[in-house]
Amino acid sequence: MPVSLSNETLGQLPSRVEPPPFDRRTVKAGIAHIGVGAFHRAHLAIYTNRVLADQDMRDWGILGINLLEHDGPLADALTAQDGLYSVSEFDSKGARTTHLVGAMVDYLYAPRDGSRVLDRLADPSIRIVSLTITEGGYLIDEHGNFRVGDDTVAHDLAHPDSPRGVFGYLVGALERRRAAGIPAFTLMSCDNLRHNGAQAKKAVLAFARARSPELAEWIERQVDFPNAMVDRITPATTPAVREQLNAATGLDDQAPVVCEDFIQWVLEDTFRHGRPAWERHGVQIVSDVSPYEDAKIRLLNGSHQMLSYPAFLAGHRRVDVAVKDPLFNRYLSDFLDHDAGVWLSSLPGMDLGPYKKKLLERFSNASIADQLDRLCLDGGSKIPGFLGPTLTACLEHGRDARRLAFLLAAFDRYVRVGKDDNGEAYPLREPNAMRLVQPLIDSDSKDTLIESVELVGPLPARDPRFRKQYDTCVEALSSHGVRWTLERLDALLD
Repeated sequence: MPVSLSNETLGQLPSRVEPPPFDRRTVKAGIAHIGVGAFHRAHLAIYTNRVLADQDMRDWGILGINLLEHDGPLADALTAQDGLYSVSEFDSKGARTTHLVGAMVDYLYAPRDGSRVLDRLADPSIRIVSLTITEGGYLIDEHGNFRVGDDTVAHDLAHPDSPRGVFGYLVGALERRRAAGIPAFTLMSCDNLRHNGAQAKKAVLAFARARSPELAEWIERQVDFPNAMVDRITPATTPAVREQLNAATGLDDQAPVVCEDFIQWVLEDTFRHGRPAWERHGVQIVSDVSPYEDAKIRLLNGSHQMLSYPAFLAGHRRVDVAVKDPLFNRYLSDFLDHDAGVWLSSLPGMDLGPYKKKLLERFSNASIADQLDRLCLDGGSKIPGFLGPTLTACLEHGRDARRLAFLLAAFDRYVRVGKDDNGEAYPLREPNAMRLVQPLIDSDSKDTLIESVELVGPLPARDPRFRKQYDTCVEALSSHGVRWTLERLDALLD
């Protein structure tokens, strides 16, 4: 009989599952995490699960918080399971290790209990509030400005006691702390976003200024916003994967997570109100995370985007299968070596040559069955951050950027055509940047994308060679499809 998860069943776990390495009854929440998705549960929560084994760390449990209506089923599962869930890590040979994660000792779902979320965020026991709200969730436009006109922002400014969005909750809780003389919390972004702490600071201060200039000044003085680089490939858990995991583990877990065995976190040490000793358990604490995040975002996230649309349009659906396709493997290797990698140098503890090789090995991990449609999701938010810096650097220095021209042509086709090269239709999922993508859909011109400063920056439309490469790729993709075009890319563009 599969074991359902709850505090009462912790002593009944199958031998195939590692229990939490601490007594949950001794743990209190000192971290509130907003955006409890698969990545958080496989990353920050894993490191915190480890650190809670230390006797002096028991005040650093996690209060999980979800804000979005579509998180209702996950909220039901985590509530029923007392915040417990399993994480199954697979290495490249298919070996599985399953941990039962007990770090989330409390959980709140804001659409049902928003007032309690504000109360808990204002509680002095919460000293860190962490975020995984996706790249587009920070509402920063192409000019680096916070989108104060966003509908949710406008609602939260007008209804401060009943917010819906993350910044309404954060600033509302900080306002309560200030009024009560309670120290501020540290705000820690865990999103795949360059300078994620600085971006969080920009968004929070902009929202706060719209609410109260005096409050914004207090936040700027009192709140730390450390930058971080986070890394772990964590596919979405489909119903079929959930059934497979539960069959393998002997659990009846309604919220399991599957991920690779690789994990990395590089974190700036800016926590005046304290933090867990994560460095005891594998986190790299540094004074400046910028070079590490630049390398990871350009190489790993950039490669994911380079692979996503072309491989999906060519008919592939799994990342590992696409990367093992010699055509796409060579294409990604060339991108790493000749496009993204040339702007980076080796970092302490991170040699770039082996790192690039390791990336392709990680992408090839068949055990986690990562899906290309996950990589295609939210391209309007991802392309500017993950590929924009490399594209800009190439064009500023007069470097040939043909693979990037090919990628943009594939994105244009993915967005505007809605069918792959085999005629199979697919849904377009752009939850955070549809305002940027909709003009592409509405336009009959291939030029709409390359002339979108918000999506690709100002240089592509001004560079005659790049623009011609893009035009050629658009035409070739339309006439012959992805494989034909990629096989002849050099001949077409030389």
